[in-house]
Amino acid sequence: MPDKGRPARIGFLLSQLGAHAVELFATQTRALGVTPSEAGVIRIIGRSPGISQRELAELLGSVQSRVVALIDRLEGAGLVTRTRSAADRRVQELRLTPSGNDVLGSLRHAAEAQEAAIVDGLTREQTEELLALLSKLSSLRGLDADVHVGYRDAAHHDPAR
Repeated sequence: MPDKGRPARIGFLLSQLGAHAVELFATQTRALGVTPSEAGVIRIIGRSPGISQRELAELLGSVQSRVVALIDRLEGAGLVTRTRSAADRRVQELRLTPSGNDVLGSLRHAAEAQEAAIVDGLTREQTEELLALLSKLSSLRGLDADVHVGYRDAAHHDPAR
């Protein structure tokens, strides 16, 4: 426990570790030719093949124009395809290409390397305890364990909004 004359530093330490985690992951994704945001979108499409652009924007809590720009870049890189839905021609369905699936596999390895670097020096029990505590705090605050809040932050600063 912190001493009574000094404020707790939990927020500061979480912020420091968060910035460190972001830097580690950005380095990993840059080596794969994608940004962290693009990596997150690839992961979601990989888990939900056929998701629509609108559903993706809602899941991310982002404006549709931001998602369209992300998908344009991923499609241009040959990682994602957009096809018209047979059920509703107004809907664009998203799927990973074979190259996109390869990047998804590499992203899994990148995430594992990031996590190993973050918990380096902790025992298995300490790592499990840390995960349990962070999961509980995230849940108590209504955070989605699968979608980074950074997408929502970007939506609030999108000039097209």
